[in-house]
Amino acid sequence: MSIYLSTEEAAAYLGLKERKLYDMAAAGLVPCSKVTGKWLFPRAALDRWIEAGMSAALPGPVTPPAIIGGSHDPLLEWAARRSGSGLALLAVGSEAGLDRLARNEVAIAAIHLHSADSEDANLDAVSALPGLNDLVMIHFCRREEGLLLPAGNPRGMASLADAFAPGIRFGQRQAGAGAQLLLGKLARQHGIEPAALPRSLAYETGQDLAFALRANAIDCGIATRAVAEANGLGFLPLAWESFDLVLRRRTYFEPAQQALWEFLRSPAFRDHAQRLGGLDVSAAGSVRFNR
Repeated sequence: MSIYLSTEEAAAYLGLKERKLYDMAAAGLVPCSKVTGKWLFPRAALDRWIEAGMSAALPGPVTPPAIIGGSHDPLLEWAARRSGSGLALLAVGSEAGLDRLARNEVAIAAIHLHSADSEDANLDAVSALPGLNDLVMIHFCRREEGLLLPAGNPRGMASLADAFAPGIRFGQRQAGAGAQLLLGKLARQHGIEPAALPRSLAYETGQDLAFALRANAIDCGIATRAVAEANGLGFLPLAWESFDLVLRRRTYFEPAQQALWEFLRSPAFRDHAQRLGGLDVSAAGSVRFNR
C-alpha cells in the first residue's frame, strides 16, 4: 500500500464512508493534503491520528499553530528561540493557556497552577481536563516564586504580611495567571481575600511587573527570582513551583517540539538556567503525565 492514500483507499483503511471522510477532510479534521484537486492521506499520519485517540472531532485544523500559550517564563522564551524550534510565545496566563490548548489554538500550554486543595495543581488540572484524551505533560523546570520589591527594599518588608499592610500598592496579575493563583492561596492563609487588596493594573508577565516596580507604579508583586535578579530588584522568597508544558500527544513528535525537547538536554540550557537563578532544571524534559 502506498504511503499516500486516495480518498477511497483511506476510507477503506479507516472503515469510513467516502462521503464522511471527504467532509472531515474539507473541515480539516483529519490529516490530509489537497494536490491537484485530489485529497491525499499520509498513512503514517492517519496511524498517529488513530493512536492519539482522536475519535471526537476537533474544531479547526488538526495541527495547531506553533505557539506556546499560557504562562510566560524568561528561560522558556530563551529556549524556544535558542533551540531553533520556531515556536512563538503567547503570554495569557496558565488557565487561559489550557483553554486555548483545548480549542486547538496553541500547540503547547505553559502552566504553573496553585490551589489550596492540592500539592500538585498542575497534575490535578491536566488530569481533570474534559474531552482531551491524548494529553502529555512535560516538566520544564522548578521555579522559585516570591515577592518582588524595589532595590534596597525601602519599605523594609520582611514578610508577605507586610505587603498586605494598608497603603501598600500590590501589583497583581491577570485572573487565571499562576502568580495570581499563588497570591490568592497565600492571601487566604493570612485571612485576606485577594479581592480585598487594592486593585492595580493586571500585569500580564513578571517582566511587566518588574518594569512597574522600577517605574515606582507599584510597591511589590509576585514573580520569579529570575525576573527579580534580571532587573536588579529585591526578592522575598515564598514558594517553589513546578512549571510544566502540556500538549496533545499527536503533536509531541512535530519538528518544532522535538527541537525544544532536544535543547532541554543540552549543557547550554542548564548553564543559562543557572545564570538566571532560582531555577531547577534537573528533571527538564521528563514526562509527568501521559494519557
